[in-house]
Amino acid sequence: MTNALDGLLAALDLTDTGARTNEDIFTGPSQWMPQGRVFGGQVLAQSLVAAQRTILADRSAHSMHGYFLRPGDVNLPITFSVDRIHDGRSFSTRRTQAYQEGMPILSMIASFQVADEGLDHQIEMPKDLPYPEDLPSAAESLSGLEHPVAKVWANERPFDMRHVPSPIYLSVEGPHVAHQAVWLKAVGTLPDDENLHRAALAYASDYSILEPIFRRHGIAWTTPGLKAASLDHAMWFHRFGRVDEWMLYAQESPNATGGRGLSQGRIYTRDGLLLASVAQEGMVRVPR
Repeated sequence: MTNALDGLLAALDLTDTGARTNEDIFTGPSQWMPQGRVFGGQVLAQSLVAAQRTILADRSAHSMHGYFLRPGDVNLPITFSVDRIHDGRSFSTRRTQAYQEGMPILSMIASFQVADEGLDHQIEMPKDLPYPEDLPSAAESLSGLEHPVAKVWANERPFDMRHVPSPIYLSVEGPHVAHQAVWLKAVGTLPDDENLHRAALAYASDYSILEPIFRRHGIAWTTPGLKAASLDHAMWFHRFGRVDEWMLYAQESPNATGGRGLSQGRIYTRDGLLLASVAQEGMVRVPR
């Protein structure tokens, strides 16, 4: 499992390929995925890292909004071009475009802020949920399955994920409701770099965010003919927290129509501190 985390850290360690020409251009590897498509969370996290490389050290990301334009190819590296849109006294804005073979696969705008003080409140974390230690891991839920996707989800992800009430890998158990929660944390210890933890949180935020749509309609990941793809992804970073400690990802879907579904999520520390909010719309098509 530590190899999976090493792979994530390697993917986020971008190479500055624009230094010689004084351009903000970076290159990163693609992580292998069994279906040949780059994981969307990887491109989001790498795009955020590229933008952060152009930001003063006193500013950290507080929001990002990205559109997935084309599927990425795991056999190709990704080039990230950053535009320095604005630098103010407190905020900086960057646009990152991710390319493969000259074609854009993701376009993202992110905003960064100097640490500041102000009003403080948050919506409370859901109560009376089982602890992660009392829930099966993905490896336990998928044990014995020989399918390549199942093997990756069980053993090769850099995050341990444990569903409440239960995963929907193979079937949807219980009521068909448009909400769920997922405990997650990195499978090893990350360096003490807050920007790296934010990027890793962006990475993990793309894992299960569309699942409340599936759960509402009784659709498991193994449903024959299911086609799902992320269309856009927005994320707001409220407070810092370590991703190598247990976090609760509370998720719900307020709407699905027209072959698209919208999901929203909130990520908390184990003791209830709200770290981030997430929204994503995805294409969801199921054969009739």
